[in-house]
Amino acid sequence: MKNFLLVTAPRILLGLIFLISAVDGFWWLATGMNLIHPPTSARGAAFEAALQDSGFFWPFVKAINLTGGLSLISNVVPAFGLALIAPVMAVIVLFHATINPQGLPVAAVLVVLGLPLVWAYRDRYAEMFR
Repeated sequence: MKNFLLVTAPRILLGLIFLISAVDGFWWLATGMNLIHPPTSARGAAFEAALQDSGFFWPFVKAINLTGGLSLISNVVPAFGLALIAPVMAVIVLFHATINPQGLPVAAVLVVLGLPLVWAYRDRYAEMFR
C-alpha cells in the first residue's frame, strides 16, 4: 500500500497530467484552439503565445510531455520519463510563481507528485552525480 501511495499513484497521475498537456498542445497545433486552458494572466498569455509562435519550441515541449507522460503511465523506464519532464515541471513552477500566480495550485500539484518519484528513483539518478 505504501508503494502504491508513494510511487504508483503519483507516477500515474503525473503521467496523465503530462499526457493531457501533450494532447492539448497537439490539438492547438492542429486547430489553433485549446481543449483545456486554465485562466492565464496577460503576461502568461504573452509568454505562451511566444512559445507557440516560435514554430519549433511548442511541438518540442509537447513531444517531451507525451514521451515522459507515456513512460510514467506505462511504467516503462519511468525514471527516464521523469527526467525528461523535470525541466518542463521546473519551468511550469517558475512560470506560476512569477508570471501567473493564479496557477500556483497546479504548480503545487506537480511538486507534490514529482518529489516522491524523485525519491523513489534516486538510485537511478545517483550515477549521474558520481
